[in-house]
Amino acid sequence: MNTSRSEFVAVRGIRLHVRRWGHPDAPALFMLHGWMDVAASFQFVVDALGGDWQVIAPDMRGFGLSDWPVAQAGGGHYWFHDYLADLDALLDHYAPTGQVNLVGHSLGANVVCLYAGARPERVRRVVDLEGFGLAPAHAAQAPRRLQNWLDELRDPPQLKRYASLDEVAGRLVKTNPRLAPARAQFLAKHWSKPDGEGRFMLLADPAHKLRGPMLYRLDEVMAVWRKVSAKVLHVEAANSPTLAELAGEIPLEEFKARFRAFADWREKIIDEAGHMVHHDQPEQVAALIEGFCA
Repeated sequence: MNTSRSEFVAVRGIRLHVRRWGHPDAPALFMLHGWMDVAASFQFVVDALGGDWQVIAPDMRGFGLSDWPVAQAGGGHYWFHDYLADLDALLDHYAPTGQVNLVGHSLGANVVCLYAGARPERVRRVVDLEGFGLAPAHAAQAPRRLQNWLDELRDPPQLKRYASLDEVAGRLVKTNPRLAPARAQFLAKHWSKPDGEGRFMLLADPAHKLRGPMLYRLDEVMAVWRKVSAKVLHVEAANSPTLAELAGEIPLEEFKARFRAFADWREKIIDEAGHMVHHDQPEQVAALIEGFCA
């Protein structure tokens, strides 16, 4: 197993924890994890990389060992666009000149795809692991969305505590039955920490469970995607349950028509994998990343 190094970087008034693998002079891959996940989630892909790469992966704000600004402020929710601004600052820190290779999973994939449209001159390649965006929203949904947000602010969500690391690992396997027990044990150590009362708490601010008041505007998202000049590789699990859930009653081809906004987009489907493709088939994911970014 390749061992990561931990660094803490001051970004926009908070400290972000960053994991780094590989030699500092090697070509860099910047990797962003998904919702309710941490940077260590990419360990299995890093181990499967065959070339000489440097991997730089932050715990996004409110996750892992990075600051939890909403928790520290005593309430509220996380604004999606802060993730883009954090990425912008991290790239200024680690790669202030030239173009970069971005890899994102799920939430992280949505971040890197939008960033590539906001800063097209900065991005060379984008690898999107199971990033689809959300179902299109409609203006008529706004009143209910605002009401729900206000209600949740009154009664903020909480996260379950676990009796042991084995129980945390069991929770991971329950969510992803394909996850090998040894990998679940590794992830459990990075996904949680002792809570000081004999149990284990997840390394995620519960405020991430609170949905913000703003609707998802697909037309705006696609307008940003149209500005992406980098080549984009979309990696998807065969019969992706996440895609089916997001699409709902929308036919899958109609839902995925949004990807036509990218000027240079291609797709790879991975068998025997679920939403956590980088856990289920890290060797295939690593090979796709290397072949695309080399």
